Amino acid sequence: MLRHFLIVCFLVGCAAVHADDRPNIVWIIPDDMSANFSCYGETAIETPHVDALAARGAKFTNAFVTAPVCSTCRSAFITGMYQTSIGAHHHRSGRGELKIHLPEGTELVPKLFQDAGYHTSITGWPPNGRLGKTDYNFQWDESVYDSNDWASRREGQPFFAQIQTQGGKLRGKDAEGWEKVSAAAEKTLGSRTPTSAVTLPPYYPDHPDIVRDWAAYLDSVRMTDVMVGQVLNRLEKEGVLENTLVLFMTDHGISHARGKQFLYDEGLHVPLVIAGPGIDSGTVRDDVVEHIDIAALSLAAAGIDVPDWMQAQDILADDYTPRQAAFAARDRCDETVDHIRSVRTQDFKYIRNFLPNRPHLQPCAYKDAKAILIALRESHAAGELNATQQLLFRDTRPAEELYDLKKDPHEIHNLADDPAFATTLTDLRRRLDVWMDQTGDQGRRPESDAMYDSDMKVYTDRLSLPRFDPKQLETVQKNIALMKQWAAEGK
Repeated sequence: MLRHFLIVCFLVGCAAVHADDRPNIVWIIPDDMSANFSCYGETAIETPHVDALAARGAKFTNAFVTAPVCSTCRSAFITGMYQTSIGAHHHRSGRGELKIHLPEGTELVPKLFQDAGYHTSITGWPPNGRLGKTDYNFQWDESVYDSNDWASRREGQPFFAQIQTQGGKLRGKDAEGWEKVSAAAEKTLGSRTPTSAVTLPPYYPDHPDIVRDWAAYLDSVRMTDVMVGQVLNRLEKEGVLENTLVLFMTDHGISHARGKQFLYDEGLHVPLVIAGPGIDSGTVRDDVVEHIDIAALSLAAAGIDVPDWMQAQDILADDYTPRQAAFAARDRCDETVDHIRSVRTQDFKYIRNFLPNRPHLQPCAYKDAKAILIALRESHAAGELNATQQLLFRDTRPAEELYDLKKDPHEIHNLADDPAFATTLTDLRRRLDVWMDQTGDQGRRPESDAMYDSDMKVYTDRLSLPRFDPKQLETVQKNIALMKQWAAEGK
C-alpha cells in the first residue's frame, strides 16, 4: 500500500514538473486587418511592437485565411479544420432554431489544451471580466474556456490564452469612427496618420471619404500595435515571456469592397508572426501557409499530439513538407448568398465563381452601410471611375478568374481566357476540384431554405430592437427577398 502511494506521488510530481516546463501559448488575433505593418513593407506608419516580435521570431509572408469573414474563419482555426469540411462555411450560421453540430470526434483546440492540463482563456484587451470574441458557427460548450484571463490559473499551470481585439473595426464605418480612432492614436502616439500618407490600391478611386477611411484604418493598425506591446509587456513583467509562444495573426483582411468577404488577396492575405521557445530570431518564411495551421503548431509546441482528423499542419515541425497552395471559400455572408472558391500558389491565383450571373457587389446591408461603399456607388453613378475601378461594378462575374500575382499583385488582369495560360488554368482548376473532393466541401450543396430562414429570423429579430435604425431592417428584408428571387431564377 505504501509502495503504491509513493508511486502515485512520484507520478504526480513528474506531471507537475512536466506542466511547469511546457510553454504557454498566446494567440493575438485582431479583426479586419491586412498585413499593413512596417515589417511587411507598409511605409505610411510604424509598428514597432509587431516588428520587434517578428525580429525575435518568425514572419510568414504568404499566410492566408481559408475564409475571408470572421465567423467562418474563426470556426476553422478553432478546430484546425476547413470551415467547408465541418459545415460552418456560411457566415453567422446555426444561430437560429436549426443548429450546426461538429462532425463526431472533432474537438475545439482549447478543449484539447484543457484535457492536457492547460488553463484556457479568451478575452478582449484589456480583459474586462467577459469572455472574448468567439463567433463560432456551431454548437459548443463555453466550459472549454476556464476564464477570460490567464491570471486565474493555478500556480505553475501553463496556459493557452486567446486575445481577440477589434483591429480594423476600431475605425468604425463612417466619419465618427474615423475621428475616434485617429484621436486615440494622436493621444497615445502623438500623431494621427495624415491623408497625404495614404496610397490606395488602384481599384479604389481617390475619393476623400475612401482616403480618410484608409488613414483611420492605418491608425487602427497603429493602435493594434500598441495593444501587442501591452500584451508582451505584461508577459515580461510576469516573468513568463521567454517561455511563451506568442502568435500574432488577423482573422482576415481589411473590411473593404474587395477585401473582407472576397477571395482576392486583400481579403485573404494576413500577417502571421510567431516568436517564442524553439523559434530562431529573424526567421522569414515565404512558403504558403493557411491560417488553420495555427491549431496544429500550437498543440505540437505544447507537446500535445495533433489529432489525425485535423486538417491543419504543424508548419514549425522539422519534417514539415511545405504546402504547394492555399485554398479558400466564400459562401453566404449575412443575408447575401454567394459561392466562390479559390486556390493560390506563390505565383498564381485561381478563383471560381459558382454564381457568375450575380454582380460582384451584391446587395449586403452590413457592407452597404459603410461610408466607403456609399462613396464608391456615388462615384460610379457619377461616371468618375476608370476601367480598373469599374471592375467592382460588373453586372455579372466571369465564371473563372486567373491572376499572375508576380506581374499583377492587385489581381486586375484576368488571364482565364488567355491561351498562353491554358496549362496553368487547367492545373489550378484540377487542384481546386481535388481539394473540394478530398475535404468534403459541404458548400457544393446549396444551403436549405429552412436553414437560411432560421438564421434570417435571428438577424431580422435583432434588427427589430429599438437601438437599430428601422431602415436597416427594411434593407435586410429587401435583400432577403432579392436573394430568393435570384435563386428562383437560377442566378
